[in-house]
Amino acid sequence: MSIPSPADEALVCSARDCRAAAVWALKWNNPRLHDADRRKTWLACAEHRGSLGDFLDVRGFLRGVTPVPESPTLDT
Repeated sequence: MSIPSPADEALVCSARDCRAAAVWALKWNNPRLHDADRRKTWLACAEHRGSLGDFLDVRGFLRGVTPVPESPTLDT
């Protein structure tokens, strides 16, 4: 028996209590805490892309939104 790696697990939405498949990667950083080139990632399903994006955008944290398959990394 093999132990599943995180890469084998389905990517799910970052919204609270949502277990839907993630289709969007919202890249963000908090300029008070992170270097300008640092990007953190929240994953979003189609339903929560707007609300998660709005939350980050209102605070000036949102740096970009890409489809998950094109996201180069999820840990930066």
